[in-house]
Amino acid sequence: MEYQRRLNRTATTRRAAEGLGWFSIGLGLAELLFARPMARSLGMKGDEGLLRLYGVREVATGIGILASRDPTPWIWGRVAGDGLDVATLLAYFHDSPRKGNIALALAAVAGATAMDVMTAEALTEQKKPARRAVRDYSDRSGFPKGIEAVRGSAKDFMVPRDMRAALPSPEQRTHVH
Repeated sequence: MEYQRRLNRTATTRRAAEGLGWFSIGLGLAELLFARPMARSLGMKGDEGLLRLYGVREVATGIGILASRDPTPWIWGRVAGDGLDVATLLAYFHDSPRKGNIALALAAVAGATAMDVMTAEALTEQKKPARRAVRDYSDRSGFPKGIEAVRGSAKDFMVPRDMRAALPSPEQRTHVH
């Protein structure tokens, strides 16, 4: 049952990552193709090149997500890109005559960031091995009949003749060679 649930979560998270990959490509293409109108609407006129650069980043990240076996680092890359997007929008906010449009863009980035972070954390968590119950053996001695049952049991033990080693005499022990 737990295995099936984990498998379903993995498939759902993979689909979410794939969706974010396609979203990233679409957003990146929009930033590349419509940089001028986007810049104008955000009060960033003259900085179309920056928007195009962000578009290239988005397309590259989307391709990375879709092409890799493990999209985790690429999704974390999206999270980092979201941070850059927020910082850029906030930097323009104070001087922009289009504060309402920037606020709307910040809300959209916040929504994408939430999805990116949830997906990145889920992918990271899935890489960890399944947790197993920890057993407590601290109350065990290792002796089936208890430690008291073995006390004194070796008092009459004799070392077999072929395993005996000759001990050096006291004179030999103090003499240094």
